[in-house]
Amino acid sequence: MSPVQKAIWYIESHFADDVVLDDIAQASGVSRYHLVRAFGLATGCSVMRYVRARRLSEAAKALANGAPGILAVAIDAGYGSHEAFTRAFCDQFGVPPETVRARGDTNHLPLTEPLKMNETVLETIAEPRLEDGRRMTVVGLAERYTDETSAGIPAQWQRFLPYLGTIAGQVGGATYGVCCDSDANGNVKYLCGVEVSGPSDLPPEFSRVDIPACRYAIFTHYGHISGIRRTWRTIYTKWLPASRLMRAEGPDFERYSEDFDPEGGTGGIEIWIPVHA
Repeated sequence: MSPVQKAIWYIESHFADDVVLDDIAQASGVSRYHLVRAFGLATGCSVMRYVRARRLSEAAKALANGAPGILAVAIDAGYGSHEAFTRAFCDQFGVPPETVRARGDTNHLPLTEPLKMNETVLETIAEPRLEDGRRMTVVGLAERYTDETSAGIPAQWQRFLPYLGTIAGQVGGATYGVCCDSDANGNVKYLCGVEVSGPSDLPPEFSRVDIPACRYAIFTHYGHISGIRRTWRTIYTKWLPASRLMRAEGPDFERYSEDFDPEGGTGGIEIWIPVHA
């Protein structure tokens, strides 16, 4: 069973409890960061967003079935007050809990049912090469995404491409898509940029990420760039759990070689994952 499948089982077995991300990661046998990345890649939603949606969906069913008191339902769903529960319920469904109880049905609510994991992965993936990566600094445009909004990354690259060739101190011709600073809600910062050497005058809209020296498992993505998410998903949900390696702390990133064609979406693409034995 993969870490994501273990996480889904644990959530479905415990979401009525005061479950937190650390509990789910421990039950899944991987680090918080590994779980956040793998869960989002496999399911399209974040771990804790799924937990909240499942709790509120079960609460909505209880209300529609005639639960006598809203506060009791709120407590069962993990909320300490009627007010906090009502805010979360309205954010999730667009109506207050009193309305659902009065209607006696959930027909018009976007309920979240137990998740069936998206298991679309590559049948096989070539073994990565292992390499000690050096410390480097990458600068460029950064945005935060959830797994639901990550479709915006190609547009971010389009905004970045006009800067190429104008960035002071650029090292080499490769470009990088760096994933870092993930949180419990599944938000991750994605920076598209280039490596630079030393301090330099950067556009005010730029951000920087310092990538530490680390051991990496380096995978080649074959085919069009539109399929790269499937390669990421295969690494995190299939290859890593079956390997003798564990994901180390630190950013992982895509490396686009100089022969990558941003117009056609093809060329040399690697995925670098920090690992340790």
